[in-house]
Amino acid sequence: MATDTDVLVVGGGSTGCGIARDLAMRGLEVTLVERGNLTDGTTGRMHGLLHSGGRYAVSDRASATECIEENEILREIAGHCVELTGGLFVQRPEDSDAYFEEKLEGCRACDIPARVLSGREAREVEPYLATDVKRAIEVPDGAVDPFRLCVANAIDARAHGARIETHAEVIDLLREGDDVYGVEVRHDSGPGTRVHRTPGSTEEITAEYVVNATGAWAGRIGAMADLDVEVRPSKGVMTIMNVRQVDTVINRCRPKGDADIIVPHETTAILGTTDEEVSDPDDYPEEEWEVDAMIDTLSELVPILTEARTIRSFWGVRPLYEPPERDTRDPTDITRDFFLLDHAERDGVAGITSIVGGKFTTYRAMAEEISDHVCEKLGVNASCATATEPLPGSENLEILEEGMDDFGLRSPIARRSKQRLGSRSREVLETDEANPVICACEGVTRAEVRDAVSQSGSDLNAVRIRTRASMGNCQGGFCCGPMANELHPKYDEPTARAALDELIQERWKGQRHALWGEQLSQAMLNYALFATTMNRDEDPADAAEPLEYAAFDHGGR
Repeated sequence: MATDTDVLVVGGGSTGCGIARDLAMRGLEVTLVERGNLTDGTTGRMHGLLHSGGRYAVSDRASATECIEENEILREIAGHCVELTGGLFVQRPEDSDAYFEEKLEGCRACDIPARVLSGREAREVEPYLATDVKRAIEVPDGAVDPFRLCVANAIDARAHGARIETHAEVIDLLREGDDVYGVEVRHDSGPGTRVHRTPGSTEEITAEYVVNATGAWAGRIGAMADLDVEVRPSKGVMTIMNVRQVDTVINRCRPKGDADIIVPHETTAILGTTDEEVSDPDDYPEEEWEVDAMIDTLSELVPILTEARTIRSFWGVRPLYEPPERDTRDPTDITRDFFLLDHAERDGVAGITSIVGGKFTTYRAMAEEISDHVCEKLGVNASCATATEPLPGSENLEILEEGMDDFGLRSPIARRSKQRLGSRSREVLETDEANPVICACEGVTRAEVRDAVSQSGSDLNAVRIRTRASMGNCQGGFCCGPMANELHPKYDEPTARAALDELIQERWKGQRHALWGEQLSQAMLNYALFATTMNRDEDPADAAEPLEYAAFDHGGR
């Protein structure tokens, strides 16, 4: 039977995009489908930590070793997505000396570079640490931009011939007897779809092999073919502060517990996290108290957090997996290792494998292992090159720090644009047209926004994840409208309005649990801006009596 593609990858997170890139580079025909934007699931809701492995050096040394190996690879192939912040595991007076020594020994056993600092030396690295910090272990943690990294993988996969379909939700696995041979997807023709489709239209995509790379949703996809994938989703809540209170990843050096890490990320700091097993990765109660509790706990390490402004909170779901016979009760005890489930061997159903567990830091290794597996199944003799082949934008990183006034931009904007774009900087930013700053908080220019629109269509949330526009202090109050303006003239007014609505709603979701103090004032300012500059409290597209704009020219309404 003729098929549409060699391999069909379900899931557009880091693992799915990594698999698509790996297989496409090996010469296979690949199609990836994702129900929303790329990074729509766990990848877009992680805390931005590039693990050194230190967090697992006591409880899960296999995962710790994988982390440090992949940490070093990602620094080489994706330098434009990584900030080399370093990390500290900080010991307070009440924290165990025995656990500190166990952590240090575990790091060294896993070949994680680790150095003990006194409290004074730790405060020289991070001046805002609490004055009673006893000592710290220094490790090579980093900060990573998951959006940029995931998109870079997708761009490279497409450059090698892959078909990347976003807004394409899998509604069924195609199974005949003991063989899965494809999927049925329902397309969404909303903002960002590259090809116009009738809303709700469906498509059957047949494949020689299907890879289920949907993380916390892997059980739901498997069930469509009567396959039992025992994922145990675990909720983690995180909080974003208005500025970077620290420039180094700060970990609490103690056994498992909530609220024990601060990750500097771009212009902000992300506080995390909680760990609570949930039954449905899409549906569980939102607990607003977690934000206050997290700040209170982490201010024991960095007291200045009590004076900072919380701009939003968000949650992610870890795709934890453990063989059911282990029956681990506490989700914090479940291994962070990944597992490849060959359903032919396990369930007698050919043509499909699920990959579950793991972490963002190990996405590339996960993709390599399952790509090896798929090639073996299909009789393809091709090796992996993703550990050495740089991702688009990462080549010649040292050049990005030179020429701070290149392209007619003010130095801080030029620096941050180059860090985001990497070796694509000249291609995107060198323009004869005016290139004003669209997002002042994140230093995003018109050229970057237009480049993102050319990649993602009219979906402004896809533009956001490519550029960070609207993700700064004002949370889109000043830049959502200008971003929507950049859709003209390629897209009509209703399309631009729908894209703007979607972006504003996405920005609001994370803010509504942080509405106190200065952040409440910021939210009210955003409301006033949207109401007065775009009349969003009386939308002319929906009003019974649309506004007569000409009246404004004569002092009318």
